[in-house]
Amino acid sequence: MAMWVKWFPWRFIIRYLARTHGFIDPLALVAKLRRFAKPSEVGEPIELLRAGMVFHARGLINSRVIQHNLDWIWPYWIERQFDPGDESFIPRAFSISHINLTHRNWTALGWPDYGEYPLVDPRGLVTPLYDGWSVDSWIVTDAGDRLLPSRSRDCRQALVQEPVPAIRTETREADLALASRARVILENGRPILCLELNALASQPAWAVLALRPYNPEGISFIHKIELTSDRRGWRVDETTAIDFDTPAERHATSDYHAGDVALTLLDREEQTAVSCNVGMATAAALFRLEPNRNRRIQARIPLPTSTPTGLNASAWERERRQTCRLEVTDETIRALYDTALTSLILHSPGDVYPGPYTYRRFWFRDAAFILHGLLCAGLTERAERILDRFPERQDHQGYFHSQEGEWDANGEALWIFGRFCELTDRLPKPEWERAIRRGGRWILRKRLAEDGSPHTGLMPAGFSAEHLGPNDHYYWDDFWSVAGLENAARLIEHFDPELARTFAAETERFHSAIDRSLGLAAARLDRPAMPAAPSRRLDAGAIGSLAAGYPLQLYSPRDPRLLDTVEFLLDRCFVKGGFFQDMIHSGINPYLTLHVAQVLLRAGDTRYLDLIKTIAVLASPTGQWPEAIHPRTLGGCMGDGQHVWASAEWLLMIRNCFVREEGHQLILAGGVSRSWLEPGRPARFGPSPTAFGAVRVCVEETVGGRIRVSWEGRWHRRQPPIIVHLPGYEPCAVEPGQREMVL
Repeated sequence: MAMWVKWFPWRFIIRYLARTHGFIDPLALVAKLRRFAKPSEVGEPIELLRAGMVFHARGLINSRVIQHNLDWIWPYWIERQFDPGDESFIPRAFSISHINLTHRNWTALGWPDYGEYPLVDPRGLVTPLYDGWSVDSWIVTDAGDRLLPSRSRDCRQALVQEPVPAIRTETREADLALASRARVILENGRPILCLELNALASQPAWAVLALRPYNPEGISFIHKIELTSDRRGWRVDETTAIDFDTPAERHATSDYHAGDVALTLLDREEQTAVSCNVGMATAAALFRLEPNRNRRIQARIPLPTSTPTGLNASAWERERRQTCRLEVTDETIRALYDTALTSLILHSPGDVYPGPYTYRRFWFRDAAFILHGLLCAGLTERAERILDRFPERQDHQGYFHSQEGEWDANGEALWIFGRFCELTDRLPKPEWERAIRRGGRWILRKRLAEDGSPHTGLMPAGFSAEHLGPNDHYYWDDFWSVAGLENAARLIEHFDPELARTFAAETERFHSAIDRSLGLAAARLDRPAMPAAPSRRLDAGAIGSLAAGYPLQLYSPRDPRLLDTVEFLLDRCFVKGGFFQDMIHSGINPYLTLHVAQVLLRAGDTRYLDLIKTIAVLASPTGQWPEAIHPRTLGGCMGDGQHVWASAEWLLMIRNCFVREEGHQLILAGGVSRSWLEPGRPARFGPSPTAFGAVRVCVEETVGGRIRVSWEGRWHRRQPPIIVHLPGYEPCAVEPGQREMVL
């Protein structure tokens, strides 16, 4: 059978069918596309192809539904992206699929250690279930006036942290006001999405709970809706319950052929159920509003139970108690830090996810940064639990597999194992140690032979981080791999000194190969800046080469290669103060902007502060960043609408401003801005784990205008060499036993 499959003329048949039906030869097309990339054993990870197909399948459905029904009430992104008078407008002409490219913004709700994430969009549209339908809220007056949040420009939204995370959305239109509050609560160990509405009108009106067959990505089918016999809830597609705290006083439904239930909401006869074979059923539960009397309505949606043993009722309090705390006078900086902590806790239920929706899956790349954020914030047990699952993701050859063809994964896994052991002063667990051995050996086998080519001794061409471009010999892969191998040598020295020496020697050879290749690139480009790959011109992909400075610290803070790369990027690749990634993302990228800021911080270049301010301004009202930001709408244009890697980078940026390791030294207050403190209101951070022990840092302005920097350390062994380097001041070495310094 296998031989028959091998020799069957599939290629001839595919070409023949394509030509006889007037289509382009798909095999010839693929061959042409591959010529734009370096030859590689993996063209593009099958996991990403699969995700892309699902994504654009929805886009195809969107194209069949939305543009032919623009009289419906649609979610915020559609109302703006399909409006020719709006700057978010995108012509549709030859677009095969219609997808959200202008306002990819949403915020997840949930509970620690619970892997389901209800979403709230920028206008309060709530999507309770993964990739599912949504619940919206409106006000409709008897005279026909309407408050529709998705069409309103007067809207305020915020994430409230206590006692559990909640999203408040407030919308006003003339004399109509609608406020919603969405949060996840626990009842008997089961998660419940609770949506509370407060509606007010100066004239007779109705508050409306509306069931919608869409979400922040587009259409999500509803085939059947039933109002319960007591009028206190819906049953959706016979599987999901939505309960009201008071009976609906009016009710209307509609199917696709009759149009949106909103079109004739107050004119429809009472209907308590609807079936729609197209999957575009809509329903509205109406609650009477008396003039100038606020009315409160609550809807509750039981969420899937994915944790058989139940959830901890005090989990939010417990997690926050463990974290490294920040105190600064700049409320925006502090609030974004606290929100980043919440995001990291929420998206690490067992695995770690870089997003609640588009990216609710695992990558070693994102995991390394997010886990580093968890560790530096003091959430050691949470990070350890996730690291315990790394060995099961390793294949029999030693490859840490999350996506095919991404040769950075092993380096990232080994590096974060190393950081965990550094920060906790612990040896690797036995199962980790076995995985580390195999992971290091995989890197040795994967490196290319030393044949004199520009990429001699480097990692093979691969897909790497998708925002760098087509398959190539990316320095990003090399920097991560050599750092991973270096960590592997250190981690197994206690268990196998001979293998550790082998890893260490190969690390030196690897470093030499990289430096040789970078030297050839510098001669070709006539400047020391590091391109994305040996044969590439300088372009936005060079951002990946900054990994050598941050987070890996393979080169000194003022290495000319790092600094010239930063200067190129700042000069050629920044838009509105943030790094604009031309490739794939085509937007301002928050977490990559912060990579540039981290390199500047290490170099003592105060321009890092401008980048921090830019990213703070680009945060959504709920304190989130999408993966990439549209330069005109300032809404998300790529990836998940709540990008957890970006949250991790904000946390790590703030941490490194207060305390960071630099080789065998500890740098204190190296990035603390004077705007973060006032007389009598010091800036404090800690305790943050470091390679030398946990540290608290306090920076305060004295009555005389001088600055006092003080610290407390729970050192693993003894106090390390400490440098206090407040921006604008010369670096000062600390004497042994000293615990404060006045500048």
